[in-house]
Amino acid sequence: MSGLNSYEVVIGLEVHAQLLTQSKLFCGDSIAFGAEPNTQVSPITLAHPGTLPKMNKKAIEFAVKMGLACGSEIERKNYFARKNYFYPDLPKGYQISQHTTPICKGGNIRIKTTEGERGIRLNRIHLEEDAGKSIHDADAENTCIDYNRAGTPLIEIVSEPDIRSAEEAFACVSEIRKLVRYLGICDGNMEEGSLRCDANISVRKKGDTKLGTKVEIKNLNSTRNVKRAIEFEAGRLMDLLEKGEPVVQQTRSFDADTGTTFATRDKEDADDYRYFADPDLTPFHLDNEFIETIRHSIPVLQNERIKKYVEQFHLSGYDAQVLTDEKDLSDYFEKVIASFSPSPAGEGGGMRPKAASNWLLGPVKSWLNENSKEITGFPLAPEQLMKLILLVDEGKVSFSVASARLFPQIVSNPEKEPEEIAREQNLIQQSDTAVLEPVIDKVLEKYAAKVTEYKKGKKGLLSLFVGEVMKQSKGQADPKITNEMLLKKLNS
Repeated sequence: MSGLNSYEVVIGLEVHAQLLTQSKLFCGDSIAFGAEPNTQVSPITLAHPGTLPKMNKKAIEFAVKMGLACGSEIERKNYFARKNYFYPDLPKGYQISQHTTPICKGGNIRIKTTEGERGIRLNRIHLEEDAGKSIHDADAENTCIDYNRAGTPLIEIVSEPDIRSAEEAFACVSEIRKLVRYLGICDGNMEEGSLRCDANISVRKKGDTKLGTKVEIKNLNSTRNVKRAIEFEAGRLMDLLEKGEPVVQQTRSFDADTGTTFATRDKEDADDYRYFADPDLTPFHLDNEFIETIRHSIPVLQNERIKKYVEQFHLSGYDAQVLTDEKDLSDYFEKVIASFSPSPAGEGGGMRPKAASNWLLGPVKSWLNENSKEITGFPLAPEQLMKLILLVDEGKVSFSVASARLFPQIVSNPEKEPEEIAREQNLIQQSDTAVLEPVIDKVLEKYAAKVTEYKKGKKGLLSLFVGEVMKQSKGQADPKITNEMLLKKLNS
């Protein structure tokens, strides 16, 4: 094992993100997921003679948006190239991609691991079309082809070989997934194939500067599998070098069931693809106004939100991190606190972010998990949740009653006012001392012997008296006021 510890792994990632356009990169065919095979195709998708492609402007906007968010340099003069590797599931027999002029150059992805925070440099982000889908298990003797996905717009995010562990690779893919979802350019659904990752892996002796022979693991479809595949492959390559056996440059796949990789073909070099400018697509030029318009459309991203939530809303770093992991949850949170009406000075400037955070990370999150929903599927409008929070904040309902009994009723009847439901269910707390006093007196009279014990020093009996008052009031007595009144009477 000491021999293996003398090696380091070097990893570069290629992440393909399917863009959330309505149509394909070079024609108007739909890219909606789940359609019947070969129902979203046209003569252009099927490469009929005489058909000509036309660029999708929205795809170009999305690519520029990603580049700006990553701090990339945006290429003003662009063109598409033909990549002449035979794809059986692309009717043209070649793929249209970008080669010498990627639309975005450089940039970086910030990651956090147990080793700390650092940037992973990007080499490029470029546009290309996706291939169709080969289906090998639908027919016993033939491979079936579904061309629905052929021509779907992708961006390929290519990192430099900066990654040094499976944990860092996991973090990098997770950050890319989070970023494309924040930007609204890709849904990040790896299970449906709208985000896929290829990992280039090599190993070398620690201290060496020359890269080792690399292998590429294709089409990793979850962040967990990215980590598992790299861990296995790094170990395999180190074992080969320890035994003095050669590493063959090749493409491999990952078997998620066994946790192992296997070879699929020897790897081609870029020269083997024979790139040349596509003669059917004119070069396209991006001006400063176009780029700046896109820059201004970028939402506030996670790191900025975390800083705001900690510094302005006084939330913990952990709460801020969890609230901002998904943009939709963060947006919902901000709508909740924005819906509070101004309150007296000293109460957070009219906002109650801690209370809203507690509800979102507590009862709301539990409901979403139990019902397999995202916050976009939560039936309560932010204003309704705010009204529920106010019922607790104003002492009309206790948090325990509100979360356990009132919250489920409100979620089931989102059109009704929370206070109306609370009154119907007799959940409004009684805080009128004139109403509570006879109840408390009756309890103290009933437990006169216990009162004597309390006054002799058994202070733990206070909870007995509080519990009995709550019982006599059918749970409607305000616990705080009840405590105060009991202490006053018991200590007099």
